[in-house]
Amino acid sequence: MKSLQFPVTCNCFTISDGEMQEVGVGLYPSMSLLNHDCDPNCVIVFEGRHLLLHAVKEIQPEEELTVSYIDVLVPTLERQTQLKKQYCFLCECQRCKSRDKDADMLAGEERAWNRVRECIAKAEEHQSQEQWDQVLAMCQTVIDSNQDVLPDRNIYLLRMLDCAMDACIHLSRWEEAVRYGTRTLQPYRLYYAGFHPVRAVQLMRVGKLQSHQEMLREALETLKQAFEIMKVTHGGEHSLTLDLKQMLGECQAEMNQT
Repeated sequence: MKSLQFPVTCNCFTISDGEMQEVGVGLYPSMSLLNHDCDPNCVIVFEGRHLLLHAVKEIQPEEELTVSYIDVLVPTLERQTQLKKQYCFLCECQRCKSRDKDADMLAGEERAWNRVRECIAKAEEHQSQEQWDQVLAMCQTVIDSNQDVLPDRNIYLLRMLDCAMDACIHLSRWEEAVRYGTRTLQPYRLYYAGFHPVRAVQLMRVGKLQSHQEMLREALETLKQAFEIMKVTHGGEHSLTLDLKQMLGECQAEMNQT
């Protein structure tokens, strides 16, 4: 049986829910034929257990379709290590050759971001146990103590901002959730450039928070950005796109009444 584990593992896809959170794995044989690129021309999203493949760039006749096997929000060497370990190949795509955005991802004082990186596992452990008070307290301490030495685009601080936003949402601390979420938007624009489902979902989440706080003008702009991306990454009939369209309509209607 051991001989079967390697090909099955390599050809499985992580099934995500509407907010791009992992909920399981599935085997999709035809999609397993797609090769990896750290700057792909296609993305994969799910509608329940249905895998949907959408082009996010202009694709020329006979051009190969590519997807990213992993989250690209890690520096080149980490991406290559992960791909080598899990998929047994060394990625030499154009993005890896140029080490695109590595300097931004590791911006700031190295000693500082190394300390933050060490805190992430503990924060995520609290998160998995739904200990939201502990998550928020830890994230606030890390974020506040590094505000002068690490920019928001540093990927380890960015992960702390995401954790802090999630904790605030679960604790109904909406004003703080908006503040942390808003700080993630520019880094997300940098790292998930073009049409990317992760950025679309992040914009949608922040726009929803802004609307909840009656920041209607800001919410409308944020939700519009999310919609323009999601139409491409998810398609116009995806349930998440339809939810976003309804949210936009409600926000616009509320603005018209003020």
